[in-house]
Amino acid sequence: MPRMPLDPPPPFVRAGVPGASRLLRIAAILYGLLAAAALAWNGWEGRPWAYLDAASAAAGIDWPRDLALGLACAAAVIAASHQLTTRTRWGAALVRELAEALGPLTPAECAALAALSGFAEEVFFRGALQPRLGWFTASVVFGLAHYAPRRSLLPWTGFALLAGGLLGALFAATGNLVAPVTAHAAINAVNLRLLTRSIPPGLRAR
Repeated sequence: MPRMPLDPPPPFVRAGVPGASRLLRIAAILYGLLAAAALAWNGWEGRPWAYLDAASAAAGIDWPRDLALGLACAAAVIAASHQLTTRTRWGAALVRELAEALGPLTPAECAALAALSGFAEEVFFRGALQPRLGWFTASVVFGLAHYAPRRSLLPWTGFALLAGGLLGALFAATGNLVAPVTAHAAINAVNLRLLTRSIPPGLRAR
């Protein structure tokens, strides 16, 4: 069943507009700039870009633990979005609108978009903003960054706000970006693919 990704492609990409290859180029540029800004900001101030602070950097990464935490949180968010989109009228309406904005994507395209968004947004919102603004403010900024000026898309903003809080909590708990990047990318990879499968047949042609 269709579910909500954190970062669907922008709503100006619709059927009849140049398709996924153009979308991927735009995403690579925008997310590349976002990640570059975060890396430059942390580099300028001598901060470890992938860690919460110097102590976390010294402690290093517990790869099995952090990957498992990221995947477990991703599974929980995917399950929650499934409930929202299948058991509520507004959730079903949101899925229809996101699917129309998204257009058809292959599994590889979904994975590429998920990897780009998962890495760049976590490097910026968690790696750069959270150590400076704190968990709460960085989570709110993340949610506002996913605001769309349509009433039907407001639940997506709320979903992003809550998910941002969870991703920020992962960063605070582990001290590094492995768990939040893993969770963010996994949520988007699975939910983007499920969302594209809900597109009506008439919108699938490229």
